[in-house]
Amino acid sequence: MRLQYLITIIIMAAFILPEKVSAQSNSNYLRIAKLTIDSIKLEGYKEALKVHAETAIRVESGVLMLYAVYEKEHPTHVSVFEIYANVDAYNFHIKTPHFLKYKATVQDMVKSLELIDVVPIALKAKKQISN
Repeated sequence: MRLQYLITIIIMAAFILPEKVSAQSNSNYLRIAKLTIDSIKLEGYKEALKVHAETAIRVESGVLMLYAVYEKEHPTHVSVFEIYANVDAYNFHIKTPHFLKYKATVQDMVKSLELIDVVPIALKAKKQISN
């Protein structure tokens, strides 16, 4: 079930990615983070993730996209689809004060974390969405 969900996220992202990200760009670094969150701490986690993503997109030119979603039937199952300009941008990102603050804030909220490096097949979009 979770694999089907991730495939759906990737397909959705193909329709809503910013135009500056292209499947032809071999230097982009993409990953999917799959998390399970403590149900009691879910709202706090969602708020921390929103703040982190908004900050990263605003202040880091190398963070091209951070889309976070949760499964409708399993709200504690969160997936984040991440695209960075390159691996150096990712390595810079994980050392920033806002990322380190996010990690410290959520360390007791996250029950499991799986990071999956992925390779783009087709990433196209008409426009970027926001919530």
